[in-house]
Amino acid sequence: MEIIIAATKTCQHRPILEKVLQAAWLPYKVIYSEEHPEFFEKHHLKHSPLLLVDDKIESVGMPEIDKINELKARIKDISERRTSTRDENHMIPKNIGTEPGLVEVDVTWGSIQSITAAQKVHTVGELEVYNHHNKGWPIIDARKPNTSGSVTIPGSINIPYTELVERMDELDINNPSIFFCNGPQCPQSSTAIKDLLDAGCPANRILYYRGGMHDWITLGLPVQQI
Repeated sequence: MEIIIAATKTCQHRPILEKVLQAAWLPYKVIYSEEHPEFFEKHHLKHSPLLLVDDKIESVGMPEIDKINELKARIKDISERRTSTRDENHMIPKNIGTEPGLVEVDVTWGSIQSITAAQKVHTVGELEVYNHHNKGWPIIDARKPNTSGSVTIPGSINIPYTELVERMDELDINNPSIFFCNGPQCPQSSTAIKDLLDAGCPANRILYYRGGMHDWITLGLPVQQI
């Protein structure tokens, strides 16, 4: 659902409407008549502010609280309350120029995943991943290669989530494996875990690193080129 506030820059009600939408956890963007007159001409807009939802005018001026509640009810998934998906997005945080330690993060892609991939499967963080690696235990990169951004956690083994069940015999039978993908909005590793459990893999042999490459990179931890 795309929510747009169409307004002039001098509209006194526009900041109030923004606060109302923010309080309702409703994502939106603002289009100003001074910057995009073609948008106003296309929709025959003559008032400010206007609330448009999926290219349809929902309210002229400040909307009633019933309209805000209706919009809230139409959004069932928290992922739909996020910033709208960009036309060109990137899953992996990217370095900004040559400045070390600064990265650009695309917050618009994917669907927010639960902190728990499945019942009885423990979720771990970076410290556990680090200690796991030091023990020489397996870390599985469950991403498809075309979603990897050409980097991974050092020492990890790539087995795409779509192949894991048929390649279960490659997993360590003596020690648990940590599974990760691109981060909290990426479903690849959680899907892999559910598929493995359905195929009979014991839950105590599975650990879930939900932070994935997103958290790993934004915390400045080392990566390995693929």
